[in-house]
Amino acid sequence: MQIIEWQDFERVELRVGTLISAAPNEKATKPAYVLQVDLGELGIRTSSAQVTAHYRADELVGRQVLCVCNFAPKRIAGVRSEVLVTGVYDSDGKVVLAGFDKPLPNGARLA
Repeated sequence: MQIIEWQDFERVELRVGTLISAAPNEKATKPAYVLQVDLGELGIRTSSAQVTAHYRADELVGRQVLCVCNFAPKRIAGVRSEVLVTGVYDSDGKVVLAGFDKPLPNGARLA
């Protein structure tokens, strides 16, 4: 593990977002969804995420997730991905989304 300085961590914009839509990314070579994420004052951003193993598109809507908001946009399977929705790999290598157990305001920054 690489040790970083506190200032490095402060540069990462980790914020709460609510998924407002999810649809299959038809152009992806591995199953993925195109997600629309409401980040409050930061607006609505798009992401392409490989989270199909544990989640149906309809059950993602309304879910709050932790997002990295200050990466440069990246084109992924035809989608301009503007935010990284975070998660952790389970023991089978499938992504489990990072989320919260209490409702939070969209755009709230990780403390």
